[in-house]
Formats: sequence, C-alpha cells, structure tokens
Amino acid sequence: MKEVQPTWMGPLIQSDARIGQGIKFSVSKSDFPPVHPIVYGNNKGLSMVVDRRFQVEFDPPSYFRNHSSTHQDGFGNAATQVKWRLASGNAEHGNFALTALLFHGFAPRGYQNQILSSYYVPAISAGKGFGRFVLLTNVGGFLPTAKIAAQGRTVEWNMTAQARATAHITFDIENNAAFVHASPDDGKTQNFITPVAFYTVRRKDWKPEHAAVVFDCGEQIATSSYHAYNHNLITEMRIMF
Repeated sequence: MKEVQPTWMGPLIQSDARIGQGIKFSVSKSDFPPVHPIVYGNNKGLSMVVDRRFQVEFDPPSYFRNHSSTHQDGFGNAATQVKWRLASGNAEHGNFALTALLFHGFAPRGYQNQILSSYYVPAISAGKGFGRFVLLTNVGGFLPTAKIAAQGRTVEWNMTAQARATAHITFDIENNAAFVHASPDDGKTQNFITPVAFYTVRRKDWKPEHAAVVFDCGEQIATSSYHAYNHNLITEMRIMF
C-alpha cells in the first residue's frame, strides 16, 4: 500500500483516510455521571486489507466497568466497518488520501455505551500531507436503526493536525464535533479537543512486511457547554502489519 498512499500516522479518534491492516488494543476512562466507566476494547479490533482499494474491520464488543451501583457492568456493541479507497497518492505523487467508509454497530445485549439499538455511520475521510505535517478531516453521521426519539441522529465532523517530531514520535491534536438532531438534545452541539502522542517501535533495518508497534495516548477535553462527559482518557497499542 506504500506505493499508492501516504505513510502518516492514523489518528486516535477520527477514521484514517488511508486503508491498512493491524490489531488495536485500547482502554478508555471517562465520566458519565452517575456512571464512571472504564472501557476495555473501546471499539477497536482487527482490520484487514482485502484488495488494493478495500479494508474490512471487526471490532468485538467492549467491556464496560461502570463503577456504579445503578448501572451493571457488561458488554457493549460489536461492530464492523468497510472502507473504500477512492483516490490517493504516496509522498511522491500528491501525498493525499480520500476514502469512503461505512461503520455498523450491532444492537447491544444490554444498556451499555449509551446505545439503545444497532446503528450505521457512513462517512467520508480525507487527508493531505505537507512534509512532516498532515491535515485530516472526516465528516459522517450517526444513524440509529430504532428509538430515534430517544437517541436522535448526529452529524459528526472531525479535524486533525499532525506533526512528526522524529522517526519514532508523532503528535497530533484532534477536534471532534457532533451536531445533534432529534432526541431530547435536539439542536445541541458537543465539541472536544484531543491532544495525542504516538510512539512507534520500528527499526531502520526492518523490511516493509515487518510489523510495527505503536503506543499512543490522548485525552478528549470538552470545549462546548453541552457535553456528555468532561474528559475521556484513551490509551492504545497498535500492531500494524
């Protein structure tokens, strides 16, 4: 894939504009009063390139440790995703990527992750590299298949600015915005700023087919008056192959 697309770091929150394959392990900690969940899995899983233009992904159900006397612990939604690389170029041919994706979350067995039904998230993701710097954006929508009056529908817009500090260290800052339609929160906007640091374990003598390991950490910080939580600390390990 290095022949046809850039080699920047995939963002923490928003979807990457490239296709790729690997395994992600993630844990997050946030506050949804009166629930204070630690989420093991955090909607991350296995992604595979099945064609030069297509990626498929499976995310097993995350486990929610809610630390609450009123909300029991349990598993959330399993999910799948298909990505289609519409156009791209490597560093010598434009250093850009444009991808369409469709994410599907299956209905949960219990009330976890504040999701009451199965749902779809169609989106378009784009990115452009400028030497050590990258700008990425992602626009999509959260579309539940049932209980719309309770959950509503959401337009999601993410922006990321990224800088590669060294061969092993990358920093980015992500802006995650959600515009709510229907539901009791109709018309409200939720926004987070997310600073992230990445550390890549990869030796210079490794060939392209060798796996690379990435450790990263970031924290969503609410910047809008309406927000479901104030902070969300996310840690992650990626094995890219």
